Amino acid sequence: MRGGSWDIFCTVVDNFGDIGVTWRLAKQLAAEHGLAVRLWVDDLSAFASICPQADRQAPQQWRDGVDVRHWSTPWQGAIEPAEVVVEAFACRLPAEYEAAMVGRGGSLWLNLEYLSAEDWVGNCHALPSLQPSGARKYFFFPGFVAGTGGLLRERGLIARREAFQRDPLEQARFIDALGIQRTPAARLVSLFAYENPALGSWLEALAGEDRQTLLLVPQGRIAANLSASLGVDAVQAGERFERGSLSIQVLSFLSQEDYDRLLWCCDFNAVRGEDSFLRAQWAGRPLLWHIYPQEDDAHWDKLDAFLGLYRQGLSARAGAAFAALWRAWNAGEAMGAAWTELVRHEAELNRHAERWCAERAEQEDLAAQLVGFSRAIARG
Repeated sequence: MRGGSWDIFCTVVDNFGDIGVTWRLAKQLAAEHGLAVRLWVDDLSAFASICPQADRQAPQQWRDGVDVRHWSTPWQGAIEPAEVVVEAFACRLPAEYEAAMVGRGGSLWLNLEYLSAEDWVGNCHALPSLQPSGARKYFFFPGFVAGTGGLLRERGLIARREAFQRDPLEQARFIDALGIQRTPAARLVSLFAYENPALGSWLEALAGEDRQTLLLVPQGRIAANLSASLGVDAVQAGERFERGSLSIQVLSFLSQEDYDRLLWCCDFNAVRGEDSFLRAQWAGRPLLWHIYPQEDDAHWDKLDAFLGLYRQGLSARAGAAFAALWRAWNAGEAMGAAWTELVRHEAELNRHAERWCAERAEQEDLAAQLVGFSRAIARG
């Protein structure tokens, strides 16, 4: 088995995180590794939100060198399985497809897990999982440290970001194209989050500062909290609001490429889930993560594990301020005091974000590790 054909299966769970990661991975495998990639996704509307040129109705379409298929129920019939099959985030392959995998002599089956900084990830990465069907399945864990599957990062990404951030004219052209009215001295902050009752207190803190802030809010699930905080029925893309030192502008939902550039333009990025969380780290700017909440509160372990890793190299006071803001935001608690303390350490946090990004970029990226692992297994 040479591993030249790949099938990636994605079930859309939280709107954009799952499809965001798998779409980036599919494009990179095709573009950088010359692989024949099919991406199976069960929600084409979510896919079209991050890939605006996509057809929301087409059962099959080619986008950026990837064969994108609608994963419909019931399964569409006889499909020849690929040599390598990626089950993203334990989405559960169709029974008919799994049976076909076994029948063709055994595709390599990879269960691509969620990104985590927890210590146990390295011990579970690349372990085999015996299946009753006889199929070969392995767990593949992305991660921030050696011994994990690395992070999703396209070739040349950091260099492109650095060039963009060094070019104020290019940034201005991008900002203007989005219809953003920016005051030159204003702090630029992006906000992409789940529903959060803490938003009102953060807006109040920003509005009361001496420094001007422009908050850019792409359309998403935080819209209801934003509307309530502003006392309006429902915010709309293109609207702008003024509260003291704070200006707020609502943006249309952005393509992945434009969202990356938005993160690169901003001084501080509030993000959510997995895809935007990682892209904010590649932006080399301080960030605030709204982790996907779990009913058993397991997300707190995941959050604390990342905080423990990320704060290494920060001073005690800066690290404490950073953690306090993240915990208040994820608990839905008042943000004013935590934000006021955080901005006292802005310069140190800026340097640290750049250093963190550079250190993570020294790792072999996730796509390259997936390809290397598949070929190692093929060689036996």
